[in-house]
Amino acid sequence: MADAIITVQGEYELHHPAERGTVRLTVTYEGESRDEVLALATQRHISLTAELRDIHHPQSGPVTWWASDQLRVWGERPWNQDGRQLPVVYHAQVGIDAKFSDLAALSDWVGVVSLLDGVAVNGITWSLTEARKQTLVQEARRRAVENAVAKATVYATSLGLGSVRAVALSDPGMLGDGSSPGVPPQPLFARAVSADLSGGGTLALKPEDITIAVQVHARFVAS
Repeated sequence: MADAIITVQGEYELHHPAERGTVRLTVTYEGESRDEVLALATQRHISLTAELRDIHHPQSGPVTWWASDQLRVWGERPWNQDGRQLPVVYHAQVGIDAKFSDLAALSDWVGVVSLLDGVAVNGITWSLTEARKQTLVQEARRRAVENAVAKATVYATSLGLGSVRAVALSDPGMLGDGSSPGVPPQPLFARAVSADLSGGGTLALKPEDITIAVQVHARFVAS
């Protein structure tokens, strides 16, 4: 039988527990007095950022990084259900982000600040350290190539051919043959966090594992 060209997609996924959690808070107040809502938001912002400064240590944590938006103040005149415009309502808002390396400390801090007046927890983004991410991505890439070789070998055997030789390897969609671009080497995906309040009212965040998924396209000659 003549040589055959075999083109396959190799893929592999790795899962690893989150090592970092970045929480996004919004401090928001509204009322009839511009000065009052501004003062309340400023006071709450000062209190929260002071706490973050105390626990901010880039190397040892528990907070390795934090940032704050610029305080915004604006007014609007809402409409009631009868179509009548009401007096001006003023809003004051500022956002705060903080990255924690200690996820237990993150749970404790979120559990406390989420109960404060004017504070809303908008969500938590889970991630890995850069060193861990690079190590896992390299491993996933290697395994994806092995998966492509294994697929091509099975196809060759099914055709009655004995060996395969790689002639091209690329990220998805880069073989130049119009094949589907697929999903590029992907990086990180973190599912939503769940919270457990069963332990005596203590907030316990439970991030699901982060998934690193890699795909490669490969072309082989089977003989």
